[in-house]
Amino acid sequence: MRSGHRLGRQFGWLWGAYGTSALGTWLAFGAFPLIAIQVLHAGPAQVAALSCVGAVVGAAVAVPLGPWVEFRRKRPVLIAMDLARFAALLTIPTAYALGVLTFLQLLLVSVVVAAADIAFRAASGAYLKTLLPAEDLLVANARFESTAWTTTVIGPPLGGAATGLLGPVATVVADAVSYLLSAVGIRAMGGHEPQPQRRQAARMRASDLLDGWRYIIADATLRRLLLNTAWFNGLVMATGPLLSVLMLGQLGFAPWQYGLAFAAPSIGGLLGSRLARPLVTRFGQHQVLVAAGALRAIWSVGLAFVGPGAGGLLLVMGVELGLIFCCGVFNPVCATYRIERTATDRAARMLSAWAVTTKASAALLTAVWGVLGGLLDPRTAIGLAGVLLLATPLLLPRRPAAPLPEPEPEPAPSHARELAVALNETDRTAESA
Repeated sequence: MRSGHRLGRQFGWLWGAYGTSALGTWLAFGAFPLIAIQVLHAGPAQVAALSCVGAVVGAAVAVPLGPWVEFRRKRPVLIAMDLARFAALLTIPTAYALGVLTFLQLLLVSVVVAAADIAFRAASGAYLKTLLPAEDLLVANARFESTAWTTTVIGPPLGGAATGLLGPVATVVADAVSYLLSAVGIRAMGGHEPQPQRRQAARMRASDLLDGWRYIIADATLRRLLLNTAWFNGLVMATGPLLSVLMLGQLGFAPWQYGLAFAAPSIGGLLGSRLARPLVTRFGQHQVLVAAGALRAIWSVGLAFVGPGAGGLLLVMGVELGLIFCCGVFNPVCATYRIERTATDRAARMLSAWAVTTKASAALLTAVWGVLGGLLDPRTAIGLAGVLLLATPLLLPRRPAAPLPEPEPEPAPSHARELAVALNETDRTAESA
């Protein structure tokens, strides 16, 4: 690591842009369901569809974006995705002011934002790999992780206050502006980024759409990590709506108590992300990845035993604190591990396939657990998810990954090969003379 871990001016702008958009996202946390309920008088089925269908369709729309991003300069893509999210979100307050806002518009905006988010993540991960040397990637990912958890702590309370004073549409405006500021910050990075070269013809082929998944499946380490991440994240997110029903409905917690139960433990994520690099330095990357990945799986089963009153609130906060702390350690190590396992010319496609898979699986598992919560009851469904989470460590990589093979040199163009043959013939003629 370089002295003081100064990652340079360009990374500073990228980091600032990420923090700005992350804060805007958390300020508007829950804004779409609130608008659907309070403004459009949507029912439970429509609110559930807004969460699940938007994510699934957005992931499907993002499938061709991975190969498209791969063969373009990443910084213009980042700016374009920020501006796309800004424009899409800004249509909501505009339609609201004109009195023409519809549920279909909310659904379409959620699809655009989800697809642009996947493309942005793919481009930013690939760009970071070329922006920084390999030894600085863990430091950079840890900073992103700590920023994510910091905005998680401060964003929802501020957003809740803004919603109470100005309404949920105002937080959507704040979220839109955050993407505009992010685009400005990325534009201010400057620097020269070479145009990625493509080995095949310039036109995107149908087979390119699956390149990201093919690359992951071919690598045993990436394959196991993706299965682990998709299963773990999907089950954790699937219990969220059920826990809100249990706490706010059956157990009678006040909304501020429910918010406190999840905002305060996010401090654990900030602490975990700060400890990720020292732990890797001392124990090794693979050991920390497996240990943190296993420890994060043991907490959620405790949510099945939540009761009313202060004891129940403290139990939820304790479970969430342990879970989030382990995730705070695991996430930057995993992000670094997977990008180090990926060739530079495949990074955007791999990250796009990764994001599509995790988002789609989370949405589908949320829908399945919603049905289970209705057939059984929320507490039983939460307990079942907790038990299944105990098996997720079995999907973690069992041994340190072997080094990546050296990339094959690009084949010389045909005219260059002809020139080489001619020179070789000239050399042989001179030797015979």
